[in-house]
Amino acid sequence: MTSANAPATLGAPRNRGRAAVFSPLYKQIKRLLLESLRRGEWKPASVIPSELELASRFQVSQGTVRKAIDELAAENLLVRRQGKGTYVATHHGPHSQYRFLRLLANDDSVPAAHSRFLACRRARAPNDIAARLALKMGAAAVVVERLLCFGPTPVVLDEIWLPARLFRGLSFEKLNAFTGPLYGFFESEFGVPMVRADEHLRAVAADAHSAGLLAVDAGSPLLLVERVSYTYGDRPVEVRRGLCVTREHYYHNTLT
Repeated sequence: MTSANAPATLGAPRNRGRAAVFSPLYKQIKRLLLESLRRGEWKPASVIPSELELASRFQVSQGTVRKAIDELAAENLLVRRQGKGTYVATHHGPHSQYRFLRLLANDDSVPAAHSRFLACRRARAPNDIAARLALKMGAAAVVVERLLCFGPTPVVLDEIWLPARLFRGLSFEKLNAFTGPLYGFFESEFGVPMVRADEHLRAVAADAHSAGLLAVDAGSPLLLVERVSYTYGDRPVEVRRGLCVTREHYYHNTLT
């Protein structure tokens, strides 16, 4: 009989009768580290245990732990700081805003961005939004509309959909009172860190509503960036539709 407190065996097959699928040991350690992050054992911006401590905890070599941490650092989930340790990534860092914001000025400079919120309300999620957020059809959501300005110029009009159960208490007043990055606000106020995103880009024409807010002519070309953002465990927690003016800015990405 197995004790309820006995540690799980790394790599043990979950279902008898299925062929065992080999997983390198460092990948198994990576999954265990991700589970600790998902459970909130280590909060954003906090230092995680040293490689030696983790090696002892999981009863593996320090090199195995290092390889797992290297992958998490490459995925921007952890941040190594020379001489200080390894920290959980946070959206409150000095350059964190530009991890998900990919617009640069035509001269390649990084613009100083600030938000102007237009609305924040509860609504029933439309079917397509509910599907992307893995919600039941008609589930409650919070809708945020904002302008992202570079200097005095409005450049991005965002429509942001969030699961209401994760963002209880989110209000127009709270959004306006917060001065940092929006994802930092979601992280610290609601405990929902955004760790990765999938995006689709296409060209569209400005309608009367977006043209008025973005100070362009109706029918002007805009870049539509449709994003689904995920927290730990690949759980979708945000659908965002951003209309971008690209007369003086361009979308930048690096493929490796």
